[in-house]
Amino acid sequence: MSLEITQEDFLTLEQVSRLKSHCRDRAASGERNAVRNWAILHVALDTGLRVSEICSLRIRDIILGEEHASLIVRDGKGHNKRGVNLGDPLRQHLIKFVAWKEKAAQSTRPSASLFISSRGGEPLTRTAVYRIFKTNACLLGFPSRFSIHSCRHTYASLLYRASKYNIRLVQKQLGHRSIQTTQVYADVLSEAAVIAVNKLPQ
Repeated sequence: MSLEITQEDFLTLEQVSRLKSHCRDRAASGERNAVRNWAILHVALDTGLRVSEICSLRIRDIILGEEHASLIVRDGKGHNKRGVNLGDPLRQHLIKFVAWKEKAAQSTRPSASLFISSRGGEPLTRTAVYRIFKTNACLLGFPSRFSIHSCRHTYASLLYRASKYNIRLVQKQLGHRSIQTTQVYADVLSEAAVIAVNKLPQ
């Protein structure tokens, strides 16, 4: 099945900023679910991981060194393994999140799940992650078309622009087996198209 996206599938920079600020402020209360939900949505927005990949993360899958920080996706789509590089804001957040988990008497054994449910300590389900995004997006009045997968699309679009249109880098970070899948973002966000339409006769 081919990927079909348009600009309406991406959150704007203003929406990303509002969502992050909202979740960060809620987490400041120290309430367990709010702290966890902010970490989940920060990972979604700053790594573009699939929902199933977020749910599968374990403590051992986060590498938080100063010179190199990444998340290891051990069983991505097609059972492929990959590393996803992290920016420093997310690295710092995850360092604090793991410390918080330990203080909150949640297991930080390497094999323990990074994100757990509030009931029974089981790994979060995809449905729960969808609900976490929707709840916060609704509180901010975001369009109903947005879902947790919009974070992945948004990450891809921002990374594509920030990397100066490096399609191979985006492919690697997203874990696309085929460059044709990633090419969809290049087609939608074509630098040449932006330049061309601005040169149309006035």
